[in-house]
Amino acid sequence: MSSEIDVLLIGGRGNIGSGLRTYMPHLDPGYRMTSVDLPGAPDKAREQGLQTDFIKMDIAAQPEALTELVQGRDLVVYLARKGGLAQMNAMTDRVYQAVLAQPQPPMIIGSSSVHAVDGLYNFRDYPAYSAMAERQFDQIDQLPEPIAATIAAHPNNDYGREKAHVEEWGRRLAAQGHSAVALRWGGINAANQVREISERGYFCVWCHQEDAARLVHACYRAHRNGTLPSGAHYFAVSANTYNIFDIEIPRRQIGYDPVHNSEDYF
Repeated sequence: MSSEIDVLLIGGRGNIGSGLRTYMPHLDPGYRMTSVDLPGAPDKAREQGLQTDFIKMDIAAQPEALTELVQGRDLVVYLARKGGLAQMNAMTDRVYQAVLAQPQPPMIIGSSSVHAVDGLYNFRDYPAYSAMAERQFDQIDQLPEPIAATIAAHPNNDYGREKAHVEEWGRRLAAQGHSAVALRWGGINAANQVREISERGYFCVWCHQEDAARLVHACYRAHRNGTLPSGAHYFAVSANTYNIFDIEIPRRQIGYDPVHNSEDYF
């Protein structure tokens, strides 16, 4: 892929979007980024001089303007978050409707989360997960089998439910013959820290910004090649030694090739 690729990042100033703006042009110099964000949203990018066109707009309040922004794009990456469950689902509806309103809908990558499957694990009540979270590996007879990327959402709170709604939209677009996937983002921060993050078990769900970009790039490349399993959802985590989420399925299906491991940051 060497021709220009017009990308719209909806919420591109945050932890994930700033990483995509930093690393995706290294993967293909054809990426051209436009980021639409709420007025006053801080930019978390660490690298100076990134090619990005910024637009300040509340997309939830301006659906017609959003539809115009989507026009002519090759790829839309939906990262924005605002309000509670009802507000988020309404904004998600507007984003996907704006994509469908195009004569040739662009590929869309929707923002899900590892928390979409919170009903399947936690780092407190399950002994193996609890020992992993405390890095007490000698107390684990066998590491838990990674949770498969193909497993349906199992939300146990409103945050997970809003992410399940995003995944459902992806399946809807796929059923209509369009390219859409949802990425279940792991722990991503602007400094790519591991040890410094106090969240329990963070190293098991961590994703370096570069690997996040590599996953988005792999999805888009598969779309261009005609090999994307549209409607899929993948866990966006790095190649961590103690991953609790499966990355082998996206390796096989779209060629995801993460290059970071949280253990290297201890």
